[in-house]
Amino acid sequence: MTLQQLRYIVAINRYRNFARAAEVLGISQPTLSAMLVKLEDELDVRIFERSNKSVTPTLVGGKIIRQAEKVVMESGRVEELVAEEKGELCKTFTLSVGPTISPYILPKFIKHYVKDYPNVELTIRELKSNAMFDAILNGEIDASIAISDQKCEGVLEVPLYTENFYVYLSENCWRKLAVFNPKDLEHESMWIMREAQCLRDSAFSFCKSRAKGHHIYEAGSIETLIRIVDENGGFTIIPEMHLPFLADWQRENVRRIDGDYLSQRRVSLYIKSDYVRQRMLKTVIDTLKKFMPEGMLQEGIVKYGIKL
Repeated sequence: MTLQQLRYIVAINRYRNFARAAEVLGISQPTLSAMLVKLEDELDVRIFERSNKSVTPTLVGGKIIRQAEKVVMESGRVEELVAEEKGELCKTFTLSVGPTISPYILPKFIKHYVKDYPNVELTIRELKSNAMFDAILNGEIDASIAISDQKCEGVLEVPLYTENFYVYLSENCWRKLAVFNPKDLEHESMWIMREAQCLRDSAFSFCKSRAKGHHIYEAGSIETLIRIVDENGGFTIIPEMHLPFLADWQRENVRRIDGDYLSQRRVSLYIKSDYVRQRMLKTVIDTLKKFMPEGMLQEGIVKYGIKL
C-alpha cells in the first residue's frame, strides 16, 4: 500500500466518477482503475461497488477511505511544514468567500493576487456556511472569508475587518435628512435580503417587531434591493463597500444610520485549527491591504498579520 494509492481512493470517493477523478489526478482512467484493483487485491477487500452508473464505497471501503483521508491530509501537512521552514510558498491555494461578500472583494482580490503571486495556482469557491466548514475540515479548501461569529469545532476564526451599513432611501423618502433615524420611517416599506443574516439583523434592529409598518419584502441581491427601492419607494440596508457601485444620483439617497442600532457587519478568516501554512495566509492579508478601504481592516492584522 502506498500514499499514492490512498490519494487515488480518496479522489474516487470525492468525485464518485472514475473519469473525473482521473482527470483531477492527472492520470488516465485505465491507470486509475488498475491501481484500485491492485490495492483491493493487496487488501483482499472490495473498496468500491461500481457499475456503469455509479461508484459507491462498500461498508469496509468507507472505513478505509476515512483512514486514507487522514493519512493523506497528514502527509500534506508534512510537506507544508517543510515549505514553511524553507520560506517557500506552496504551489496551490484554495480560498472560499461567502456569497454576500464576494462581489465586493473578489474582483480586485483576484487581480492583485494573480499579479503578485504568479507561481501560486489560486482557486476560489463561493460557499455558504455549512459547506464552508465541511470543506475546511475535509481539507478541500485552505481558508474562507465569511461573516464573523460562526462557530464550528476544529475551525479557528480570525477577525479581518468591520464594515458599516448605510441606509439607501428612495428619492421621495425623507431626502432632506442628513442622517437616517429609524423612527422616522417605521411606516415605510423596508426591503431586505433573504439569505444575509447580518443584513436582516441590521434591518430588524430598526423595527423590533415584524408587525410594524408594511410587510417586509425579500430579494436575492443588494443590487435588486436598490432597484426595488428606486421603483417602489421605502428603504434598504447596504454595506459600505457597495457605495462605489452606485450612480452619482443614487449616492444622494444614501444616509448614515443614527442612534445605537446594529449597523455594521464583521468579516473573518476561517481556517482549520491545526493549519500550518502561515506564509499562504500572509499572501491573503497582503492582497487585501492593497485595495480595502483605509481603516477597515483590523489594526492588528495590518500591523502583524496572522501568527499561527
